[in-house]
Amino acid sequence: QVQLEESGGGLVQPGGSLRLSCATSRFTFMNYGMGWYRQAPGKEREFVASISATGRITNYADSVKGRFTISRDNSKNTLDLQMNNLKPEDTGVYYCNAVRQSAPIFGSWGQGTQVTVSS
Repeated sequence: QVQLEESGGGLVQPGGSLRLSCATSRFTFMNYGMGWYRQAPGKEREFVASISATGRITNYADSVKGRFTISRDNSKNTLDLQMNNLKPEDTGVYYCNAVRQSAPIFGSWGQGTQVTVSS
């Protein structure tokens, strides 16, 4: 079973920054596009950002464009999400997964990492 372990979340004030990381194992990371998703309280999980297997192509939800940057390190099997100018509506649990056309591939998810944006 694939392993996805998210970290880096926390409590931050509006306008602040956080960097999330996803450590992966038990699948060939470099062969997969990867993505970040988030789930706010009372809402369904939604797509945030994705990056192609080579890292050359990125895609973002409109709500985070210009503020978030997704990146990957295929030598370390890790995925990152740099989040700047955070807003209260960015609050939620953030998850990583392999992705195809913005849809998650793996049925199992990690525990996620909580991001809370509040003054």
